Amino acid sequence: MIDIYLDNSSTTRPYPEVTELMGTVLSETYGNPSSLHDKGLEAEKLIRQARRQIATLINRREDEIVFTSGGTEANNLAIKGVSFRNSQRGKHLLCSSIEHLSALNSFRSLEREGFEINFLPVNSRGYIDPGEVNKLVRDDTILISIMHVNNEIASIQPLKEIGYQIKVVNPDVLLHVDAVQSFTRLPLRLEEWKADLASFSAHKVHGPKGAGCLWIREGTKLQPLFDGGEQERGLRSGTENVAAIAGFGLAAKLSSENQKHKMSVVSSLKKTFINKIQESGIHCLINGPLQEEGAPHIINLSFPGLKSEILLHALEEKGIYVSAGSACHSRHPEPSHVLKSIGLNRQALEGALRFSFSIFNNEEEVITAAEETIKIVRHLSGLIK
Repeated sequence: MIDIYLDNSSTTRPYPEVTELMGTVLSETYGNPSSLHDKGLEAEKLIRQARRQIATLINRREDEIVFTSGGTEANNLAIKGVSFRNSQRGKHLLCSSIEHLSALNSFRSLEREGFEINFLPVNSRGYIDPGEVNKLVRDDTILISIMHVNNEIASIQPLKEIGYQIKVVNPDVLLHVDAVQSFTRLPLRLEEWKADLASFSAHKVHGPKGAGCLWIREGTKLQPLFDGGEQERGLRSGTENVAAIAGFGLAAKLSSENQKHKMSVVSSLKKTFINKIQESGIHCLINGPLQEEGAPHIINLSFPGLKSEILLHALEEKGIYVSAGSACHSRHPEPSHVLKSIGLNRQALEGALRFSFSIFNNEEEVITAAEETIKIVRHLSGLIK
């Protein structure tokens, strides 16, 4: 049976070089990086190397990178850490209605702690209006959190315009960017966006699960989420996952090499897939941005009248792996909050699938996946009729 993996927005296949490096670290460089003997110093050196690799890729200082267990922890540290540390200045926060659940649920948790949250609406293509941000920023606003690329519908937020509007109204407002889906795929213009914090995750860039980081601009104050041995500048205590961090650094480096060419290839695969689907004549809707506007690796399609779970498992039987939405809530029956936010009707919500591509895919796989999708949709549509 064929094996075609098109769920790269959920997680990616690690590079062979990454798994090889991690195996070596686990078997040979297993010292605690806080220890003063040679084994510890070797481990610490690997962490410094990974920190340098990531800092170089985003054109920032090494000491501004704090390693975490992944994007979820990085988002929690940014949102809760900033809010608790700066609550004396105000308790008003902003985020978009289509953020990743790790961000949304962080804000909901803060709301229960007495903070006031405004959730920014998006239009039918999943974009925030920077003018709306301008209207909602206040003197007591301390943080706004916006994801660069949406993990379900591929919308790319106008962060330059948003950052400008925020700082004009209130220069003290901090901007956190969830860059998990865009890191190594799109240019990250942190200075241009006037960003203060940004979250990254290893397993979205062909690295291991269990590693991520938060970039924190120098001078930005956060309250740690938990206490411990003062690792990572005291902001993320706990013995570092050396193998995963080393793998993260290498994966980020490899993914960023020839980035423009790689993303051109991935974008071409996405275009081939969409063209095949649309040329078939089956009833299908593109959710979110049009293909030329969104991120190069994600497309969300609705097949109204059909059920996404049935479509997903029918494709799985053919060896094709896709998603019915964000992996963090795909096991729950509630419709995607992202798709609801862009105004999809019930049938479109129930029949939505996300296809996401990577450099490990090829044109033959994508054509096969499109053809099998068309066959399944036609078959199921015929059964309904």
